[in-house]
Amino acid sequence: MINLCAKIFTMSESGAISKNRWRFHHIGIPTEVIHPYERYSDHFKMFTSDRPGILKAQFHRFEEDSPLPALARELPHIALQVDDLASAIKGLKVILGPYEPIKDYKVAIIDDNGLPLELIETTLSDEELWAKASAQKDLEVSGLS
Repeated sequence: MINLCAKIFTMSESGAISKNRWRFHHIGIPTEVIHPYERYSDHFKMFTSDRPGILKAQFHRFEEDSPLPALARELPHIALQVDDLASAIKGLKVILGPYEPIKDYKVAIIDDNGLPLELIETTLSDEELWAKASAQKDLEVSGLS
């Protein structure tokens, strides 16, 4: 976690985040602990639980045979909101996506020099997003190759 925070600080200092107008969205934390109100994704074989608070966070608990890349399963990630996902991922090492797991919420996960970084394009407010996520039975994965 310390390395991830240092990486984000370095990105901020170098101007990569502000230059690209990337904005903090949430942090994702792998866990083996069962959390309240977990939602299950059949496709990713993953449980997700949203943590309320000032710092938006999601806990992700994976089954052993989860098809997600090891980098996304094993390390915490920062999710940054971007204005244009297709432009933001151009030239980057994409390890998942892009796809639209929730309507009006597009996602890609990149390998940023050994750290997972989730990039998000959405017009949904936090309240709309978390409400849709809670109400949706599973993540939409039809856009994945």
